[in-house]
Amino acid sequence: MPTKTLTPTKPPTKPTTTNNDSATREATFDIFRRWGYLQASLDPLGQYLPPEPFPTPAPDGADSEEARRYYCGSIGAEFMHIPSPEKRAWIQEQLEGDYTAHNTARILTGLIRADIFEQVIQQRYLGTKRFSLEGLTVLVPFLDQVFTTSADNGVTRSVFAMSHRGRLNVMVNTIGRASEEVFTKFEDVDPRSTMGGGDVKYHTGATGDFITPNGKSIHLHLASNPSHLEAVDPVIMGRARAYQERIGKEGRQQVLPLIIHGDAAFAGQGIWAETLNLASLHGYNVGGTIQVIVNNLLGFTALPEESNSSRFASDLAKRLPIPIFHVNAEDPEAVVRIAVLAANYRHTFGSDVVVDLIGYRRHGHSEVDDPTVTQPRRYAIIKDHPQLYKLYAEKIGVDPSAEITAVQQEFLEDQKAATHADHKPKMHTLPDYWAPYYGGALRSVPPPRTGLDAAEITSLTTALTTVPEGFHVHPKVEKLLAQRVEMGAGKKPFDYGMAELLAYASLLKSGTPVRLTGQDSQRGTFNQRHSVLIDIETEVRYSPLNNIAPNQGRWEVYNSMLSEAACLGYEYGFSRDFPEALVLWEAQFGDFANGAQIIIDQFLAAGEAKWGLLCGLVLLLPHGYEGQGPEHSSARIERYLQLAAQNNIQIAQPSTAAQYFHLLRRQSLRLWRKPLVVFTPKSMLRHPDAMSSIEDLGKDSFQNVLPDSEAQNPRRLLVCTGKIGHNLRVERAKRGDMSVGIIFIEQLYPWPEAELRAALEQHPGAAEIVWVQEEPANMGALSFVLPRLKRVAGDRPVLTVKRTASASPATGSAKAHEMEEKTLIDLALGHGS
Repeated sequence: MPTKTLTPTKPPTKPTTTNNDSATREATFDIFRRWGYLQASLDPLGQYLPPEPFPTPAPDGADSEEARRYYCGSIGAEFMHIPSPEKRAWIQEQLEGDYTAHNTARILTGLIRADIFEQVIQQRYLGTKRFSLEGLTVLVPFLDQVFTTSADNGVTRSVFAMSHRGRLNVMVNTIGRASEEVFTKFEDVDPRSTMGGGDVKYHTGATGDFITPNGKSIHLHLASNPSHLEAVDPVIMGRARAYQERIGKEGRQQVLPLIIHGDAAFAGQGIWAETLNLASLHGYNVGGTIQVIVNNLLGFTALPEESNSSRFASDLAKRLPIPIFHVNAEDPEAVVRIAVLAANYRHTFGSDVVVDLIGYRRHGHSEVDDPTVTQPRRYAIIKDHPQLYKLYAEKIGVDPSAEITAVQQEFLEDQKAATHADHKPKMHTLPDYWAPYYGGALRSVPPPRTGLDAAEITSLTTALTTVPEGFHVHPKVEKLLAQRVEMGAGKKPFDYGMAELLAYASLLKSGTPVRLTGQDSQRGTFNQRHSVLIDIETEVRYSPLNNIAPNQGRWEVYNSMLSEAACLGYEYGFSRDFPEALVLWEAQFGDFANGAQIIIDQFLAAGEAKWGLLCGLVLLLPHGYEGQGPEHSSARIERYLQLAAQNNIQIAQPSTAAQYFHLLRRQSLRLWRKPLVVFTPKSMLRHPDAMSSIEDLGKDSFQNVLPDSEAQNPRRLLVCTGKIGHNLRVERAKRGDMSVGIIFIEQLYPWPEAELRAALEQHPGAAEIVWVQEEPANMGALSFVLPRLKRVAGDRPVLTVKRTASASPATGSAKAHEMEEKTLIDLALGHGS
């Protein structure tokens, strides 16, 4: 059997140098510290990553030989781009010191278990996709050491993510799930239990407790992940942040986020670049994440030069001042050494660190692929290349035969037991804080009362409009605060901005945490919120919502970076582990949410159906046609309605400030945890027709449908949602024609059939019902609403008024918009089509 000589990891003892030699030695070492990674031996098969010349040539001599052993062996370190001298010196000390692995037996056991597990699956489930770890089985001892070192550093929990490659292996050999559970997934028992739902075995999550050699424990949580490989990255960061905030001051020390990437995905997927930028932002910092690349130097069939524009898949990470360690995955002791270094670096500096484990892929992208078609030379080498556990056993002089036999027997017995299973195993346990909440269909229980009495509103208003003594408020904001004082006293109607802040204040006072993020969310895109006040002389910031009451809930509001996908994914993750908090993500304009479509499709809409995971995240999506062009008009209502099924999400467009207030409070107060998509107004934020009295905020709850009590024996009923309804009401008042009724559907999904029927039955004399929308015919709620409205209407005909079907959501001409809107209103109030 061919063997491979492994690069030794123990460096020679440093030679003694004189003072005269120190400057020369330091200059030589500096060259290798900067460029040594270019000549490190990293590809186990010796095919890719050939040595490159240093930009600054190194002199010959003993110093170069010594430095080469440190920086050009199985470890290639990139750290000299870090501006901090302290961090660079710390890394130098770790790499230039002696290292001896003391846990060789544990390393070997991890390698054996990882490889034998894959071999048993290959034998028993030939040709079934499993995305084998073979060629990078060193990941198992790597994780073992990361968690062992992290436990010594005080970590008690790790939430981590990985794509499909090696996922099943990690579930068994790191998280500690019984292999029988994984084999049962291959048996695919009880298919009726997941008809229309569930997910493939290598996407689901798992939880377990990792016990270190000295008896310490870390609770591990591997998150569920779709095939969009890097989409889970911000989710993990958000979940880690939630765990950390639950713990408090020591949260960042106790909770370790870790993400395992593929090489092609790390280099290629934009959401990862966005997520990387969150690392040190105030509202998103998690005290550092250990980033691991399981690098087999191939994409699906793509070569490295087809996936990366530079030498390494990891080069994207150089945008941040963080270290990158490339390691030859067939030098297990070097890998374990870097595992220790990575865990300690994160603990010491609270910073990200990247570990690039460079190995190979023994099979194709999946086990049904034949990789010899696209990489024949590489797979000719792999065919005769021995498994890593054999190489390592030979290196340390151990005969592993008995252990191999025992491990094989263990896995084979578990596989046999799996053939008798009658139900799918549940491989995760939810934390206790999820116990009060439920999913599925809404239970038939009275809704929570969301209204507040006038005295409470006035009291909260005082807190919301009071600033510290000597705080210099901008004159425009000062005028706004004065108006809000009048609103709270019942002297002026409430606009959306004040109604929203009042909802938050009431929840915070009761102890409910509230977190709001988005582009410009502190002030609000439309200058409507002002949740954070800025001293015009010092630029000191003050948020009244942090000062509502003693022992109030935690209030957080952050202006996000200019991203949708990563920021929404982060908030989804946060809401997953803070179900009692009201967590909101706001798009600058609702149109821009399509930049986060993967998160919306794969996590928010389908997370419960695929993985049984609930989420109460709120999306605030400004929507409305006001002549602002194709990208500032439509939040794409039709897309969310197309995703709506099986009570998976809530979709609402509150048409008044009070309705918005009640909707936010309802989302927090009831125990039904579902994502809530809210189409919020723009021009209607302060419009008199959309403002609400203090009495409106005192009503019992959000109304799914707003009937028309003003129309007098209407001849037709207009049914609509959002801004167009106000336009119709204003025009109706101008014309003095109350023979047309206008009914607002405030919640589009779940469809409020009973409430809508009751609103229609208030006007039995209306001869026809007309659905009116400002969106084109192929957009908006039309295709969703029309069949349902016809069902509710009974014998009465249902007509529609809408813009002509269009490839673009809206015109770019303000004058054309006005012409279109006038036509819509004339048709609606006069003749339908």
